[in-house]
Amino acid sequence: MGDPKGFLKVARQEGHYRPVCERIMDFDNVHKMRTERQSQDQASRCMDCGTPFCHWACPVGNYIPEWNDHMFRGRWNKALALLEAANNLPEVTGRICPALCEYACVLGLNDDAVTIRENELAIVEYGFKNGLIKPRAIRNRTDKAVAVVGSGPAGLSCAAELNRMGHSVTVFERDDKPGGILRYGIPDFKLEKSLIDRRLDIWKKEGVIFETGVDVGRDYPADKLLREFDAILLSGGSRVPRDLDIEGRGLNGIHFAMDYLTQSNRRVAGEKLPEAKIIDAKDKKVVVIGGGDTGADCVGTANRQGAACVVQIEVLPKPPDCRGPSCPWPAYPSLLKTTSSHEEGVKRQWEVTTKRFIGENGNVKKLLCMKSGREMAIEADLVILAIGFLHPEHEGIIAGLGVEVNERGNVKTPRGFMTSAGRVFSAGDMRRGQSLVVWAIAEGRSSAAEINRYLAGGR
Repeated sequence: MGDPKGFLKVARQEGHYRPVCERIMDFDNVHKMRTERQSQDQASRCMDCGTPFCHWACPVGNYIPEWNDHMFRGRWNKALALLEAANNLPEVTGRICPALCEYACVLGLNDDAVTIRENELAIVEYGFKNGLIKPRAIRNRTDKAVAVVGSGPAGLSCAAELNRMGHSVTVFERDDKPGGILRYGIPDFKLEKSLIDRRLDIWKKEGVIFETGVDVGRDYPADKLLREFDAILLSGGSRVPRDLDIEGRGLNGIHFAMDYLTQSNRRVAGEKLPEAKIIDAKDKKVVVIGGGDTGADCVGTANRQGAACVVQIEVLPKPPDCRGPSCPWPAYPSLLKTTSSHEEGVKRQWEVTTKRFIGENGNVKKLLCMKSGREMAIEADLVILAIGFLHPEHEGIIAGLGVEVNERGNVKTPRGFMTSAGRVFSAGDMRRGQSLVVWAIAEGRSSAAEINRYLAGGR
């Protein structure tokens, strides 16, 4: 694949970011695209490894060695065709996927892995730039109608696939615009919302119908949904946040991460919010509880809002910098991750347990914590809880359809993606629990195939 000796000639070239002093002044994308020539050089590093573990590690089964070869040889249109054959949103995964594939790259055994994620991004952006990505004509339509409830990556991928199979698809979204967590949960400096709209415009022209501002199960009854559609996909995500039930939790200034990020994204988009409800980090001492990607997004957002200082604490030990015996190749390792947001200014602490919040006049002022058996206090005017999610919301459509949930509170799918309610299916975080965007896309695609079999009488 590529140049048989490419990995011996070309070193891995990491992506570049805009200077910190520049990027923290706005919410524009922090990433700088490589040139096409640089991307082709990086693609040449993909070896003829025989068994491509990158493909094994990728939830959507991307044809990674094949499109790297096409890109290296300048066959961008063929690279794009293979990329889109496995992934409905490569412009998203090319930006925010944790790149499970790269940690399974065979070259990574004794050298730096291939820059698979950035290569993927280079291909899809080449496609958009050169007019290769455009609406497809759906020539054969069935008489089947499918409702997709939730427009995150799982719902969107399922809708796109089912529509191209010829079914009539309507996507319901309770927010003002489609996109789910892609639009409201991820900051623009990682994923500009124009990228979502660019893809949505293509799917709309292909025939997918989007109904926004509709809370199915509340203002759109479940029984009406059953009457009007032949199959239903529930893909509303896992939106019930994990809380920290300790003394002082009721103080002002303590917020869930998704509330904070959603509001920030709405403000960046130009929406006007009531002044009294705005969560703003300007001139405040901010503490982010939770060391994952969502916590990092909160760090970057707080710095852009002008926080006086930002501290991020995590209850788990500090991850190692490199693989250990407990996590050998090609498994995805738990390693220390330093994001672009961390580079912009934050004090990170590990093995810190928050015991109680201390306030003055009803507002949070300190966190009383434990670290290494010792008590410590951290000053805070604003606390963001980024400690994950429990399960999907059970009120509304899940209750309305009588869908069973499992012991973790996620939608139970005893027959593949089909729920206990028969022609009702589920995919994404609502079914598997909080997970990665690439897993959501994979679930959306797989559920579409199963729904199609069901509609064709194959179940």
